[in-house]
Amino acid sequence: MDSLLLTLSFICMIVGVFGSFLPVLPGLSSCWVGLLLLYLTKAVENNYWVLGITFAITIIITVLDYIIPSKGTKKFGGSSYGVWGTNIGLIVGIFAPIPFGVIIGPFVGAFLGELIYDSKNHERALKAATGSLLGFLASSFINFMFCIIFLGLYLHLVWEYRSILF
Repeated sequence: MDSLLLTLSFICMIVGVFGSFLPVLPGLSSCWVGLLLLYLTKAVENNYWVLGITFAITIIITVLDYIIPSKGTKKFGGSSYGVWGTNIGLIVGIFAPIPFGVIIGPFVGAFLGELIYDSKNHERALKAATGSLLGFLASSFINFMFCIIFLGLYLHLVWEYRSILF
């Protein structure tokens, strides 16, 4: 059973790292499930503090994934229309059957939101949409960094308990 849990946890970690920059796959949440599966083995001693802290980080980063693109739009001079457009575009981008929908959706949403607000100022709309894109990229980078940290913790635990696991 430990071998199965170890294999599944490794798959979750790999999916999580790739998912941190490929929006189709779950990112940090998948890495956390990988850590959880590793702790469920009989070989690795349970540490509820580590699981609790990493779970809290996962929730915070997941929420920030939706907030940061909106803040980027606002920072680059976008109005509340651009912020709403970013959020709507993010939701549409998640479900749209187009490549890179999660990247394109917030950008187009912010652009269209700003055009609704002021249809004559295309430069402002483009600037706000760029802020949305930069917010998304910053969010992805943060997600990737925490996935790498979780992977490092995972590898440390596997190495520490290698004699029992293998």
